[in-house]
Amino acid sequence: MAKRHEEIDERLRAFIVGQPIFFVATAGPQGRVNLSPKGLDGTLAVLGPRRVAFLNLTGSGNETAAHLRLDDRITLMFCAFSGPPNILRLYGRGRSIGVERPGFDELASHFGDLPGQRQIVDITVEEIITSCGYGVPLMDFAGQRDTLVKWAEKKGDEGIRAYWRDKNARSFDGLPTGVIEQD
Repeated sequence: MAKRHEEIDERLRAFIVGQPIFFVATAGPQGRVNLSPKGLDGTLAVLGPRRVAFLNLTGSGNETAAHLRLDDRITLMFCAFSGPPNILRLYGRGRSIGVERPGFDELASHFGDLPGQRQIVDITVEEIITSCGYGVPLMDFAGQRDTLVKWAEKKGDEGIRAYWRDKNARSFDGLPTGVIEQD
């Protein structure tokens, strides 16, 4: 049975930060609905009873940023793959703050110092709903992958910026992402 919550209390906060993976969904007015897995240590922060943020590292696409420029709706979903069954969804409004934009440095203090930082997605949570999660499988967490971090370290700052220009300036649907100044 689904249950609405007024705020992210300490129990919900513990559940959120205890999950090794979460999912982010966004959509523009047209085109694809995007659903991305996230989960490296040090990339998610609960900033208040109705505010969360995540550090978005450089990846193959930049759909979240492109969608948020057009429509600020965003959903985060957390699933218990171990322990008692549970699903938590945070529905809200988000904004993407690029590394060179005002506000980034202030929010960056909540996250680990990871290479390839692209933007922070700051979310005002409007609705918090938990549901049973009875259909979610039990799985063992084997550990974090280091592939993305090593890839970003090898590219270096200039290589990452070149990657943004070549691969992240537009979404898969051709929408500008704002990750580089010319957008």
